[in-house]
Amino acid sequence: MQPHLLVTQLRFARTEFYRCLEGVSEQDAIRRLMPMNCISWMVGHLANQEHRYWVVFTQQKNLAPYLNDLVGYGQPASTPPLNEMWEIWWKVTAEADNYLDTLTPEIMQKYLLRDGKPLDETVGTLLMRNIYHYWYHTGEASAVRQMLGHTNLPDFVGDMSAVMYRPEG
Repeated sequence: MQPHLLVTQLRFARTEFYRCLEGVSEQDAIRRLMPMNCISWMVGHLANQEHRYWVVFTQQKNLAPYLNDLVGYGQPASTPPLNEMWEIWWKVTAEADNYLDTLTPEIMQKYLLRDGKPLDETVGTLLMRNIYHYWYHTGEASAVRQMLGHTNLPDFVGDMSAVMYRPEG
């Protein structure tokens, strides 16, 4: 079964986020240019969202119990090590894919449960939120890199030949 089109788009957004950050040093990744968060925080923050949605809520697994306190929305600013954030990002996204590969148009219309109560948004809306969140932080990370003086950065969305539009169904 082919992954749902939105799952394919999430995977593309992930690769573009990763491409945006290729070559960032550990030292630059923890530099915070106010009022923005540092790059390593962004990596952990996106891992945290995927962990919450696609691992904790859907699979009842907790791969990183500390992650939300470190990089969650509304938490105090932090500058975690980049290599640690990439390690957890890879682990979380691999586990998330186990659930994401099961999505069908019917599942996309369902509501996940949190503490026994349905969330306010459907699985499909959460997936779109996750995709757009990646694009938001890809832009922010690009701005941070420019401000740090990095050169030869990606300046356009990459090759989409593997994620071409296809009708749902």
